[in-house]
Amino acid sequence: MPSLKDLKNRIESVKSTRKITKAMQMVAAAKLRRAQESAEASRPYAERFNAVMAGLAAAVEGSDSAPLLLRGTGSDQVQLLIVMTAERGLCGGFNSNIAKLARQKADALKAQGKTVKILTVGKKGRDAMKREYGDLFVGHVDLSEVKSLGYSNAQDIAKDILSRFDGGEFDVATIFYAKFQNVVTQIPTAQQVIPASFGEVEADTGGAVYDYEPGEEQILADLLPRGVATQIFSALLENGASEQGARMSAMDNATRNAGEMIDKLTIQFNRSRQAVITNELIEIISGAEAL
Repeated sequence: MPSLKDLKNRIESVKSTRKITKAMQMVAAAKLRRAQESAEASRPYAERFNAVMAGLAAAVEGSDSAPLLLRGTGSDQVQLLIVMTAERGLCGGFNSNIAKLARQKADALKAQGKTVKILTVGKKGRDAMKREYGDLFVGHVDLSEVKSLGYSNAQDIAKDILSRFDGGEFDVATIFYAKFQNVVTQIPTAQQVIPASFGEVEADTGGAVYDYEPGEEQILADLLPRGVATQIFSALLENGASEQGARMSAMDNATRNAGEMIDKLTIQFNRSRQAVITNELIEIISGAEAL
């Protein structure tokens, strides 16, 4: 049984831990508000942009003159997985859930005989995947020194990806990130960015017929690289909000767990102290009776 001194030291240690987790929870809550506002503000632009792009893509669908970023290389043999996670931990399952989705995709592609390459954005994603997939890594983006994410960060990542595509290093690129829903829910998401995929996005024409000048192919050739950067920037913002939401929730749970542990240790301390006092009284009474 631990001594009274050991129990007292442990209680003080857990109290110090609770102060830290409470402070981290408050910091995450403050950062979450800004990150959530940024993520939500970017969604209408991204959705509208994709709707316009979907309309342009539909106009040149099947054309041999369509930009390479839209029609692809004609193969899906080499796949680039861009795993976007946080630079720091202590945010629950945020990083591990994204890495898990990327691992599942990599395993499925390898089972189909595809060649898989991995580009990581964020330290935690690299650490989570390097043991099993380290030989598949082709690059890493370090954002640890970036205090506030901006569009320029997304442009740098997009330029790296596009230069690899132009160099024939891969056929299909997919980004993995967590879409922010609320403080307790962040949805791991896989989104194909090359060739451009607009999924079920409906073309935004408003029922009108447009005549483009210059032609759709030239407009797409200029907009598609920006589209890749826009999708990456949107994913970075979603990740930022998801990270802070997950950290806030994790630190709240840790704070409450520390409080419960303090209560249990305090009860154990009081019982041990009572037992010590009782033993001392018994010894005193026994000595008095012996005299």
